[in-house]
Amino acid sequence: MSVIYNRVALIGLGLIAGSMAHAMRLHGLAGEIVGTARSAETRETAAKINLCDRIVDTAAEAVQDADLVVLAVPVGAMGAVAAEIGPHLKKGATVTDVGSVKQAVIDAVGPHIPEGVDFVPGHPLAGTEHSGPLSGFASLFQNRWCLLVPTANSSADAAARLRALWEGMGANVDEMDAEHHDLVLAVTSHTPHLIAYTMVGVADDLRRVTDSEVIKYSAAGFRDFTRIAASDPTMWRDVFLTNKEATLEILGRFTEELFALQRAIRTGDGEHLFDYFTRTRAIRRGIIEAGQDTEAPDFGRSGTKE
Repeated sequence: MSVIYNRVALIGLGLIAGSMAHAMRLHGLAGEIVGTARSAETRETAAKINLCDRIVDTAAEAVQDADLVVLAVPVGAMGAVAAEIGPHLKKGATVTDVGSVKQAVIDAVGPHIPEGVDFVPGHPLAGTEHSGPLSGFASLFQNRWCLLVPTANSSADAAARLRALWEGMGANVDEMDAEHHDLVLAVTSHTPHLIAYTMVGVADDLRRVTDSEVIKYSAAGFRDFTRIAASDPTMWRDVFLTNKEATLEILGRFTEELFALQRAIRTGDGEHLFDYFTRTRAIRRGIIEAGQDTEAPDFGRSGTKE
C-alpha cells in the first residue's frame, strides 16, 4: 500500500502503539515512525527492538513535523500530554488517540489543539492482557473494529485519511458520537472487565481457605476471567473514573439481572434459567458469525502472539 502519513508520532509505546508501528511498517503506511514514552526503560526497550525509526526522550520532540500524532497513554494522562505537545504541532497535522473513553478525552485534549490542527478521536477495539513495547504485533487489528469519533472541529479530510490508515492496518472502521460510544463500551468492555476483576478477587479470597484449589482446578470460564483481569491496572483505573456515569448505569442493570437469576435459582425456576441462557447464547453465536471471535477456547485467541 502507499504511504498515508509521511511522519507518525507515537506518544506511549505499549500494546496498541507497538502494534500500530508493526502494522504500519508491514503495510508501508508511514514514511517515518517516531516514538516516545514517559519511562526511560520503555524507551530503551523500544529502541533495542527497533520498534520505531527513532525513539526520542520527550513528547514535544516526537511531534516535531509529524503529520499524525497518536496519543497512546492512559486516559487520565492525555490532557497533560496534549498541553505539552500543543505548541509544537505543525499546521495541517492530525491528532488522534486510542483511549477506551471518548467524551473525557475530548474534554481533556480538545482545548490544547491549536487552530489549523485536526483532532479526530479514535478507539481500536482490540487488545490482549499484555502491555509494554514487547507486546505489540502487526495482526492485532486484523478484522477488528476501530471507532472514530470526529468532533465538530474535525475536518472530513482528516477523518477520511485516518480511516484509510486504520483500514490499511486491517481494521473495520465505523464512526459514532462520543456519548453513544461511551455507553456502548460500558456494555461491551468496561462493565465486563469490572465483573472479571470482581470474580477474580472473590476467587482470591476463597483460595485462602481452599488451599489454592481455586487456582489448581480452574476451568475455562475462570481462566478467561483471569485473562481479562490481568489487563493494565492504570488504564482500567482511568477508564472507570472517566466513564463513571455510563458504567454505573450498566452496573445497575447488571445487578437487577443478577437478582432475577438469584431468585430463579432460589425458587427452582428452571424455565426462567433455560430461557435466559438460550437468549444469551444467541448473542455469543452472533459475535462468532460477525467474525469478531471464534468458537475456539480462550476467546478464540489460542495460538496467537499476545
